[in-house]
Amino acid sequence: MRKIAAILVLAIIGAFIFMLIHQSADDEATEAVTEFYSYEQEADFSASWEMFHPIMKEKFDKIDYLQDRAHVFLNHFGVETFSFTVGEATEIEDWTIENDAEVIDTVYQVPVSLGFKGKYGNFSLVQNTFATKVKGEWKILWDYKK
Repeated sequence: MRKIAAILVLAIIGAFIFMLIHQSADDEATEAVTEFYSYEQEADFSASWEMFHPIMKEKFDKIDYLQDRAHVFLNHFGVETFSFTVGEATEIEDWTIENDAEVIDTVYQVPVSLGFKGKYGNFSLVQNTFATKVKGEWKILWDYKK
C-alpha cells in the first residue's frame, strides 16, 4: 500500500513539474511579443528586426527599419523610451498579413499598448501584434490588411 501511495505522490509531483516547465503556445507567443517590444523599448531595433517573420523582413530593409524606428519613436515623438503592456494571446488559424498574401496556418494575436511621454504630452498607441513559429523560433508580424 505504501508503494502505491509513494508512486502516486511521485506521479503527481512529476506532473506538476512538467506543467511548470512546459509553456502553452499562447504563453510562448506572449513571451515572444514581450521580448520584441523590450528590444524596441531599449532602442535595440536591430534585435527587434531580427525577430520579424521573413514576410516582414521583405517589407523593411534592416537599415531603413533601424533609422525609421529611431526617427519616429525618439525624434518625432520626442521621447527617450516608452512603456508597454501586453495582453492575452488569441490563437487564429489561416491568417494573412495582407489580403492577397500567403496564408499562415496558425498565428497568435497579442494586443500591445504602448505608452509615450514626450514633448506632445502623454499618449498611447494600441497595436495587435502577431506571433508564429518559423523553424522552431517565434517570429513577429503586423497586420496590413485593408
